[in-house]
Amino acid sequence: MVLKVIGAGFGRTGTMSMKAALEQLGLGPCYHMVECLPRGPHHWQKWVDAAHGDADWDSIFDGFASTVDFPACSNYRELAEHYPDAKVVLTLRDAESWYESTQDTIFAPHWIDYLREVEMGEFIQAHINDYLGDRMHDKEHLIRRFHEHADAVRKAIPAARLLEFEVKQGWEPLCEFLEVPVPDGPFPFVNDTEATKDIINKIIAEGFEVVFGYTGERDGGNR
Repeated sequence: MVLKVIGAGFGRTGTMSMKAALEQLGLGPCYHMVECLPRGPHHWQKWVDAAHGDADWDSIFDGFASTVDFPACSNYRELAEHYPDAKVVLTLRDAESWYESTQDTIFAPHWIDYLREVEMGEFIQAHINDYLGDRMHDKEHLIRRFHEHADAVRKAIPAARLLEFEVKQGWEPLCEFLEVPVPDGPFPFVNDTEATKDIINKIIAEGFEVVFGYTGERDGGNR
């Protein structure tokens, strides 16, 4: 299995909704941070290796047909080159509301501080914090990086291969771009804000080993 869809949009641009939608369209499983974290240190090391120029994308995405969210979105260019037949979807939302959402969830100060002290934070630092200039609470800077990233995607990916998409647009533009039938039923809007806060606080309180239930190194193939 190789990637057929590469999500280039940052986390908190509707990526959980996109994950659910792609899987409903038969383009799953879809790799997302919620798939990455439970795979543990052995898997995270592959992302660290990728940051150092030694990427094994086929191993990282083994068993997945699509990917969205961090850490993949900050590697959209490399992934698009490695999977030349994959289509690229740039999920977007209002930049101000995106910033506010990040500060309550994935860039919350207590979470960023925690990640700087634990093994799990190394790959996140390499593929998220560093990509954003490590100024995780600087509103003007982060909004500028949000727009710079979108512009870079537009320049790097041919227009015929790229869809700019807001999940509020629903099924039609996504299905037309992916050349699949529009499903019956509504688009799967997933509001995961409270769930994200809960898992962050649980990891900080109990440790990732307890939360994810592993006792040693493991990867997706050994779950």
